[in-house]
Amino acid sequence: MGRVTAPTPVIPVPPADLPGTLGALRAAGHQYRTVKQELRDNLLARMRSGEARFPGIVGYDDSVLPEVERALLAGHDMVLLGERGQGKTRLIRALGALLDEWTPVIPGSVLNEHPMHPLTPASRAQVAEAGDDQPVGWLHRSMRYGEKLATPDTSVGDLIGDVDPIRIAQGRTLGDPETIHFGLVPRTNRGIFAVNELPDLAERIQVALLNVLEERDIQVRGYQLRLPLDLLLVASANPDDYTNRGRIITPLKDRFGAEIRTHYPVDLDLELDLIRQEADLVAAVPEHVLEVLARFARAVRESPSVDPRSGVSARFAIAAAETVAGAALRRAGLLAATTTPEGRPEAAVARVGDAVSVTSTLRGKVEFESGEEGREIEILAHLLRTATAETFRAHLAGLDLSGFTALVEDGAAIETGELVSASELLRQVGTVPGLAKVLDRLGLGDAPTPEEAAAAVEFVLEGLHLTRRLGKDVTDSGRTVYGGRG
Repeated sequence: MGRVTAPTPVIPVPPADLPGTLGALRAAGHQYRTVKQELRDNLLARMRSGEARFPGIVGYDDSVLPEVERALLAGHDMVLLGERGQGKTRLIRALGALLDEWTPVIPGSVLNEHPMHPLTPASRAQVAEAGDDQPVGWLHRSMRYGEKLATPDTSVGDLIGDVDPIRIAQGRTLGDPETIHFGLVPRTNRGIFAVNELPDLAERIQVALLNVLEERDIQVRGYQLRLPLDLLLVASANPDDYTNRGRIITPLKDRFGAEIRTHYPVDLDLELDLIRQEADLVAAVPEHVLEVLARFARAVRESPSVDPRSGVSARFAIAAAETVAGAALRRAGLLAATTTPEGRPEAAVARVGDAVSVTSTLRGKVEFESGEEGREIEILAHLLRTATAETFRAHLAGLDLSGFTALVEDGAAIETGELVSASELLRQVGTVPGLAKVLDRLGLGDAPTPEEAAAAVEFVLEGLHLTRRLGKDVTDSGRTVYGGRG
């Protein structure tokens, strides 16, 4: 086999009409602004135009986003506090879209220095000598975002910088600022820098950020060097990390202008919106199945058997939807040789029975209370049944479903399961009084495909079982048999 190489990242190319010298930049009327002024102006412009300020952020419109906007307008650095999987990193990364698309820089400057506002002695001398002929480069906003996942082994050199021994070996003196190898924070000068899981950063390393947040400068190994950095510093943390794995030291917390609490989706519709937006589904998943999974995730979050301090990530429901879609695709693949009455292969459409597999595959995403060892799958299975029953009542309460219960009278039974095709399931039930109303309530339309109709039939059968109107057995071969209440 040939060697596989990673794709080269695409670096945006600046438009040809942007000014190429400092003189041309001034003639174009460009005004120097700090990063926080830039964010404020662009946020206000989006507010006035009605343009989406944070596209892709779901469930925070009336809670978190107004607080973020107030912090940006006030020019505050901020820390986002919330349990895992609440979209903190997604929100932080969305801030970069509020920067100007292109910003001028001194070519070759590791600190992204503005030609009208050079920082280092070398850059100031260069601009003074070149004057209006000073070349101007352009930096895209995608290159103005820096991020570090805090780990206990993160060093001051990683974040702030250190002496470069190679430059010392080249004969430069320790007092020369050119001997400094700058860390991630100064290299994100004139941009946004994010520290994820800030409490995991050793306390002595957090001290190194104090000057960055308040005095807006850096210190490297005692150098008499003051570089007034221009950036927005944003951090994320789990609230319980203040007392568990680590904590944010008090002086550092005091320097953040805003402390913002995030949360999980507050209602079912927002949970569903998040699943629809984020899940990469390899098969069709009907809305009622997605709703079961959304209710399931919320039930797990609220369960007294689950540790509330760790939270249940939004990724739990997303992964559940993807797992169910994968189960539907597996069924379609295994039944590929079986054609429908129309002569086509089985289409991949998820059913509520496909959700059973998530109780085992996703249990690792949930932290249970200490007294629940060995009962994890049992607890999740109970919560999944509860979610299915709630969805059944929400959509089909009040409908006459006697046509379905009549199917199993006199000892008859209906088989379904992971490897039962849609045509086989529909053949067993035949023409059922009330099916059309069920399909309408579930939003499957007037002309559903056989696979969609089978998904609706299985949902009704499971709902009737969970409301004690049908019996249910699972065979050794994995098939599910619905029959009378016995």
